[in-house]
Amino acid sequence: MTRFAAPPARLSAAVQVFPTQGTFTISRGSRTEVRVVTVTATADGHTGQGEGVPYARYAETPDSVLAQVAGLPDRVDHAALPALLPPGAARAAVDAALWDLAARTAGVSAWRLLGLAPPRPVITCYTLSLGTPAAMQAAAAANAWRPVLKVKLGGPGDMARIEAVRAGAPDARLVVDANEGWTPDIYADLAPHLVRLGVALVEQPLPAGADAALAGMARPLPVCADESCHDRASLAGLAGRYDWVNVKLDKTGGLTEALATIAAARAMGLRVMVGCMVGTSLAMAPAVLAAQGADLADLDGPLLLAQDRPNRLRYDDAGVHPPEPALWGGP
Repeated sequence: MTRFAAPPARLSAAVQVFPTQGTFTISRGSRTEVRVVTVTATADGHTGQGEGVPYARYAETPDSVLAQVAGLPDRVDHAALPALLPPGAARAAVDAALWDLAARTAGVSAWRLLGLAPPRPVITCYTLSLGTPAAMQAAAAANAWRPVLKVKLGGPGDMARIEAVRAGAPDARLVVDANEGWTPDIYADLAPHLVRLGVALVEQPLPAGADAALAGMARPLPVCADESCHDRASLAGLAGRYDWVNVKLDKTGGLTEALATIAAARAMGLRVMVGCMVGTSLAMAPAVLAAQGADLADLDGPLLLAQDRPNRLRYDDAGVHPPEPALWGGP
């Protein structure tokens, strides 16, 4: 990573609301909109922006994230940020805004400031909301052309759901996400059948506080830590329990810690998914840099929205493309 950073910046934050494409459902509930916090950093006539997505699972609300940003010093230095904010949506938004500001101040793309290779498009999962088998089969059929489908599970009838998805998308690679909705017995029962159906991976089958059971279990279907994985400090507790980790900027506290967490996970022999909350292109933009070289990316947040930001990310057969300078990270 280069030594250049943005000068100490003044910060402001605001909540913005974006409707989803229909109702988005996981094992913990449903939503028809997402509320994000947009942070703006200004210094020396330049402006940078970043987005954080507050997540109730981690006791975050838009108001709590706004309060965290409002409680920061009058001017914030990037190097001091980890000491000022814990990992989470507030730090992720500020971290992204400061990298965007640094790029615009230096007149150099953010990936160059980070010492990264030129970014390329990344194939991403596309998420199918939890629903009835018939509804999920229809959604799978409508998206069968996509190379990777991520299937939300986590309740009675999961076997029927995944069979319906496979019937709707016979050639797609499948990943399932239980969102802490299973027990060890459910995993043991379902795993061989999911492997038979060509499922490649299951995310967070057990609650984060009950995942010690994974250490003593055969895992025919590889298991990825999501709610159990936050930043580098959380990795030591995952050894022997998980095969993959899902690194999300809103959990790590931003791109800076996400890159460090990815490197540490690889050093432990863990495979890496770079994922996202349901957010706009502004939240995904720095995650595209983190996802370069990842084993799997799940950066479909904007595709699940009915409305996105101007200068939104481009998605096509090559995947999600790096952000244009007008969105984030450009001089």
